[in-house]
Amino acid sequence: MSFSSLVGSSSPSSHPLVPYGWDVDWEAEFAPHAEQGLLPGRVVRVDRGQCDVVTPAGTVRADTEFVVPRDPMKVVCTGDWVAVDPEGSDPRYVRTLLPRRTAFVRSTSSKRSEGQILAANVDHAVVAVSLAVELDLGRVERFLALAWESGAQPVVVLTKADLVPDPVTLAHLVQDVETTAPGVPVLTVSALHGDGLDVLVALVGSGTSVLLGQSGAGKSTLANALAGEDVMDVQAARDVDGKGRHTTTTRNLLPLPSGGVLIDTPGLRGVGLYDAESGVGQVFSEIEDLAARCRFHDCAHETEPGCAVRSAVDSGELPVRRLESYRKLMRENQWIVAKTDARLRSELRKDWKRKGAEGKAAMEAKRGRWA
Repeated sequence: MSFSSLVGSSSPSSHPLVPYGWDVDWEAEFAPHAEQGLLPGRVVRVDRGQCDVVTPAGTVRADTEFVVPRDPMKVVCTGDWVAVDPEGSDPRYVRTLLPRRTAFVRSTSSKRSEGQILAANVDHAVVAVSLAVELDLGRVERFLALAWESGAQPVVVLTKADLVPDPVTLAHLVQDVETTAPGVPVLTVSALHGDGLDVLVALVGSGTSVLLGQSGAGKSTLANALAGEDVMDVQAARDVDGKGRHTTTTRNLLPLPSGGVLIDTPGLRGVGLYDAESGVGQVFSEIEDLAARCRFHDCAHETEPGCAVRSAVDSGELPVRRLESYRKLMRENQWIVAKTDARLRSELRKDWKRKGAEGKAAMEAKRGRWA
C-alpha cells in the first residue's frame, strides 16, 4: 500500500493523523521521509526499547534500535513525531525523529547531569495540584519553571475542589496559587462532579497537553473526565497525606473527543530543574522586574546598597517566601548547568570562596567585639 493511498488526499486537513496533531508543518518536515517510502506516526507510548506508534495504517509496534543516541535528550519519547518502516516490514523500526517543537525536560539523579524528556511537542503543560492536602507552593513554582522552559503554556488545575466546600477558603487558595503563578491560568476542578471541566476542555481542545503532578493529585481521574471514558485506572489516595500509588506507570498519548491530544504521565516524586534559567525567570517575573532596578547589575539581593528586591521585601511588596524560593531554584539550576560548563563551574567556586571569606571575616570581627 503506498503512502498516498494511505493518506487518501494531499490535503493535511484530511490526513488520518490530524486528530493526533498532524498539520501542514509536520507534513513539510516529513516530506523527505515520504519519498523513501516511510510512514509518519506519533509515539503514543514507549516501553523498554519499543514503542506504540499511531500511523495512517493504524497503531503499530516499532523498535527504537535505530534511534538510540548517546545523547539521552534524543531518545524516543511519548509525543514524538517519527518515521517508521512501511507495512510488511518485520521487524518494524522507528527510523528517525522529526525535529521537536517543544520538550518537557527534568534532570535525572545521574551524577552526569543528564536530562530526561517527559513529553515532546507539547502546547500546554497542565500542572495538577490536589486541594486534598496542604498546598506546596514551592513545588508548584518548580513545575512551572520546567513548563515555561519547555516552550509550552503552563496551566495550573486545582483538583478535588469538592473537598473545599467553603467558597471563601477556596478563593484564598486560588489567590495564593495565582500569586505564585503570574501569567498562568489557574482553574479549580472537581472531576468527580464535573465542576470546572468545561473551561479546561475548552483550553486543551486544540494542540497537545501534558498532564503533570504528584501521585494522588487526581491526574488519572482528570484524564478520564477529559477523555469522556475510563481510559486510565484510578486508585484512591491515602487519607493520611493525600498521596496515591502510581496509577499511571507509563506516559500515554490520548486523542480527546472534544479535540486536542492529552499525554498522561506517572506521578512525579522528584522534579529537578534542567537548564531552566529562563523558565525560573518567568515564574518569578516580578523579581526579575525588580532586579532590573537594582543599583548594581550583578546584585545578589542580599546586602548590596540600592537593591530594589530587598526594598520590596522590606516594604512587604514581595513575600520573603518568594525570594527564598527564587534563590533556591536559581542555585539548583546553576549547579546543574555547572556540571557540564567548566567556565561556570570555575565562577561558582570563586563566588563560594568569596562568600566564605566574607563570612569568616564577619565572624572574626564579631569575636573582636566580644573580646
